[in-house]
Amino acid sequence: MKLHILGCYAATPRTLTNPSAQVLEIKNRMFLIDCGEGTQVQLRKSEVKFSRVSHIFISHLHGDHFFGLPGLVSTFRLLGRDKELHIYGPKGIQEAITLLLKLGDSWTNYPLIFHELTSKESEVIYEDDKVSVATIPLQHRVYTNGFLFKEKLGERKLNIASAQKHAIDVSLYQNIKNGKDVVLDNGEIVLNETVSFDPPKPKSYAYCSDTAYKPDIIHQIKGADALYHEATFLESEAHLAIKTKHATAKQAASIAKDAGVGKLILGHYSTRYKGIDLFKEEAQTVFENVSLADDGKVFEL
Repeated sequence: MKLHILGCYAATPRTLTNPSAQVLEIKNRMFLIDCGEGTQVQLRKSEVKFSRVSHIFISHLHGDHFFGLPGLVSTFRLLGRDKELHIYGPKGIQEAITLLLKLGDSWTNYPLIFHELTSKESEVIYEDDKVSVATIPLQHRVYTNGFLFKEKLGERKLNIASAQKHAIDVSLYQNIKNGKDVVLDNGEIVLNETVSFDPPKPKSYAYCSDTAYKPDIIHQIKGADALYHEATFLESEAHLAIKTKHATAKQAASIAKDAGVGKLILGHYSTRYKGIDLFKEEAQTVFENVSLADDGKVFEL
């Protein structure tokens, strides 16, 4: 599982930073999460192939999280895309994007499929044989969801030495990987656990931006391998966090600690601060394993 940070700063524009957007590579899928202004340029800089992006998840309809989407949709058209593009986001996103396409006479020549979200309860919005994606209802000034990406349990790993010791034919190896016992020609049953190993523990990644401090998400993200949580402010500006329904670095760390996640990745920093190291220092007073997102940074999870 690999996370590409395309942008991770708050809404105020600067020449050296970008608003929210990231790409998660998981089980050979490539998901775009949020799409602030300039996302397609950041995709180019990160050398992410546009053609591999087929599912886009938008947390909420604030410009720094989705104003880059019309341009990206149009660029896909210019590049001759023909495969489906799925967009998951709050109700209203279809109207916003298709109006711009209509006014600019830029209808796509590929299927553009919207999945509009309205539920205030967590729901699975994407699922295939290897990955599931569920919403994480957040608390912001508009309807907002985070997203929980989870790998599904993979097939078992073959213990080749043991399989050969039992003289098991190679044609049965896939059955072993699928968890089945083996019946030998003499009727002996070889239990699956004696010729295979448990599959790797499935990984999970939680994305939470933007939101006020919301401890009731803890049960849903419990034990996630990594949590990206907004940290717009430091505790010295906690009053602004309350007013704008954002979170502080210390609050993000409290969520990480109580949820028992493996790693906390901070982002969505207010540009009022001279640097971002203070966010890590503040968070580590509560939770030790803290990393700072930054534009262009890649995390191997």
